[in-house]
Amino acid sequence: MSIPPSSTQRPAQILVIDDEPDLRTLYELTLLREGYRVEAAGSVSEAWQHLEAGRFDAVITDMRLPDGQGMEIIHRIQREQRSERCVVMTAYGSAENAVEALKAGAFDYLTKPVDLKQFRAVVASAVQARNAMPAAVKPAQVASVVGNANEAESLGLGAGTGTTTGITALDRLVGESEPMRLVKSRIAKVARGMAPVLVRGESGTGKELVARAVHACSQRSDGPFVAVNCGAIPENLLEAEFFGAKKGSYTGSAQDRDGYFQAARGGTLFLDEIGDLPLAMQSKLLRAIQERSVRSIGSTQEEAVDVRIVSATHKDLHAEVQAGRFRQDLFYRLNVIEIAVPALRERREDLPALCAALLARIAQDGGLPVPHLSHDLLRRLSLHPLDGNVRELENLLHRAVALNDGDELHLDLMGGFTAAAEAAASAPAPLMPAFDMPAPGPSLSPAPPAFAKAAPPPLPSDLQAYLDQQEREILVRALHESGFNRTAAAARLGMSLRQIRYRIARLGITTPNGDDGASSHADD
Repeated sequence: MSIPPSSTQRPAQILVIDDEPDLRTLYELTLLREGYRVEAAGSVSEAWQHLEAGRFDAVITDMRLPDGQGMEIIHRIQREQRSERCVVMTAYGSAENAVEALKAGAFDYLTKPVDLKQFRAVVASAVQARNAMPAAVKPAQVASVVGNANEAESLGLGAGTGTTTGITALDRLVGESEPMRLVKSRIAKVARGMAPVLVRGESGTGKELVARAVHACSQRSDGPFVAVNCGAIPENLLEAEFFGAKKGSYTGSAQDRDGYFQAARGGTLFLDEIGDLPLAMQSKLLRAIQERSVRSIGSTQEEAVDVRIVSATHKDLHAEVQAGRFRQDLFYRLNVIEIAVPALRERREDLPALCAALLARIAQDGGLPVPHLSHDLLRRLSLHPLDGNVRELENLLHRAVALNDGDELHLDLMGGFTAAAEAAASAPAPLMPAFDMPAPGPSLSPAPPAFAKAAPPPLPSDLQAYLDQQEREILVRALHESGFNRTAAAARLGMSLRQIRYRIARLGITTPNGDDGASSHADD
């Protein structure tokens, strides 16, 4: 809901462009009632007369006009680096036009016939984005994160989205390599609008950190950031989790409950591992994104939701679409703007800074002094494949700190690969069956050597299946030893309750209660 300007504020100025007089008048009256100053135009040429005569906070334009396209206005505003936020109105079903406009720099879009409540909300959001100018953050502060002062100004961070929260979030993306500078620059650019963002990258690269930075750098930073792991929710609960449920709508629903869309109202909804979402749920998600409204289970009414969608995946969604496992129309809706997060092997020059930041955090969490980071340790890490990216690096450093018995760290780079062998070696020896032994007599063959070197185990033919099996055995053991208390098991393994729930669900581990560990929301 928009907030009319007070008497001490300059009323926001809006330019409405539509060639239909009745609709133009309707939009104009609606905005005047909200306290805005409004000017109206019926064509591209008339719109530019207004724009050349003054500045506006927001421009609302139809896509099809008598003498051109609304896209021409967006392109020109972007080219001349004007500050107006553009909202486009497209005909129902013209998803391609909306996506094209968002990619061109439009702040948001509306689908005709326009819902006036949604119209007021989108305009208010655009005005808020235009006027969000905190004085606490200078372009120089942002320049230290994204590159240089000119770039910071061109991204609008110095005057629009550069909040202290945004600077902090960008700082958490450790690294000054060229790939990371490009990521941070991209975040700053896309944060200014409402366009959906798809964060793509391998597992362990920090996709959620990128999503949080997009949120923190936007005008929605004061709103909620709701993160959802799409692969960790049982399929039969997806609709209730996303859209909410009314009391009595299904067995066990004792009261009304909000879904993720309602919880993220006014903020950002982060859909992690979107590629794991079942096809049936994909169609429902598509409708919620297109209509900007959801219907709770058991309700007959739809409710408007004002959320920005940021999604992430480690999968190749193009290939998933071709294979029929992901809806093409949803893919185009989500992939308006893409941010590709580089793998760690593509930015090895960031290793010193990453190691220093990770060690500082590990030491702080454990109440320990920060250990010394030697050149030899960095050299060995730089030669290691690090296929697990930053997550693997963090695990290696955690192990090094845990096993550290001096001032200097020592890495066990093979520790992760020999975990199974170490477990087998530490296990009690199996009982040997009793055999009738021959009577002692002279030996006819030489005695075996006292210490025979064991042959290395064969390489697994399916590495992922092998690793999954190792992880499954460790989780089952931790659950058994903690009496199937997932909170205790997670603490023993150094992970959060959410992480262990996800792994239990992904690996199909069955608990004594017969659930997969992800369907229960009560803490153990």
